[in-house]
Amino acid sequence: MGTMRRHVKVLARTGIAVGTATVLALATGPQAMAADLSYSSSTSVGVHNAYEKTKYPYFADALDSGAGMLELDVWTNVFGASWRVSHSNPLGNDNNCVNAANASELRAKATNRDLGGCLADIKAWHDAHPGHRPIQLKIEMKDGFLGTSGRGPAQLDALLTSKLGDALLRPADVVGSHPDLDTAVRADGWPARSALAGKFIVELIPGTVEEGNPFDTLWTDREYATYLRDLAAAGRLREAGAFPAVHKAATGDPRTRYTDATIRPWLVVFDGDAATYANGTIDTAWYDDRHYLVVMTDAQNVPPAIDGTNPTQQQALDRVALLAGQHASVVSADWYPLPAVLSTVVPRGTAG
Repeated sequence: MGTMRRHVKVLARTGIAVGTATVLALATGPQAMAADLSYSSSTSVGVHNAYEKTKYPYFADALDSGAGMLELDVWTNVFGASWRVSHSNPLGNDNNCVNAANASELRAKATNRDLGGCLADIKAWHDAHPGHRPIQLKIEMKDGFLGTSGRGPAQLDALLTSKLGDALLRPADVVGSHPDLDTAVRADGWPARSALAGKFIVELIPGTVEEGNPFDTLWTDREYATYLRDLAAAGRLREAGAFPAVHKAATGDPRTRYTDATIRPWLVVFDGDAATYANGTIDTAWYDDRHYLVVMTDAQNVPPAIDGTNPTQQQALDRVALLAGQHASVVSADWYPLPAVLSTVVPRGTAG
């Protein structure tokens, strides 16, 4: 068993879990803290469907967990009002969000709120925890955008901005003076984790219903990437609040699936099955070398499979170390009973 997996420890000053060998390596210069890794050179741990009440009574509990990524499922179809947050009910809300106006309400109001209510909870928690760890908010658009219902990319951005405001890391923040996201991250990478203290990074993926709908030919990834390209061309990129992800692990450059090559440079986040990424058929270092983010889901299924909810802490830490070595940016599972694992951050690309 590798050094990192034998000696994972949590640094009290940073809340960052790193291996002993990594501690020694990081301690050799003035920027010795693990928090000063760039966001794309670290691996953190995420919770699948963190809005479910069976995992956390309140979304504030998910935020308190220390997880580096929290996932929400969102429905937009015309048969329901607003942006619904639910796993399987497309017509209503079924979640642990309460639409808190401030931190005192985070566990004091009724649950089952829409996306605006979940974002309100996130902002109330954020205000009460200045300088908190960077948190990736993964939004699965279950049935995609529906612009005709007033729930398209622009409306989502308006909602994100109204609720989270300056707490968002925006595509424009990453692009800077570069022409697009791909050029920016390949040249300059992502900000340091320390520079992202108090920030949320919103990731959008196509939803299972959207991908299974034979009548839907404009999935979330392509729609939002096209929207980003067009905003940038109009000098309005600052309005955007989210990063579209290429969904499902694939060999080569998965962006070649998009026939419109002009949207490919706006996709620098990738999201897919951990077992597929780790099976030896995909060059995952290719992503790391280019500073692309990779979310590896269902981490428990990588052979040898471990429990998907409550493995031993060491089993989960070993799995995080293994997938960090496979260049994951986020290792995602349902390990909500293991807060010490959820708060783990290790250098990306370091083998366990």
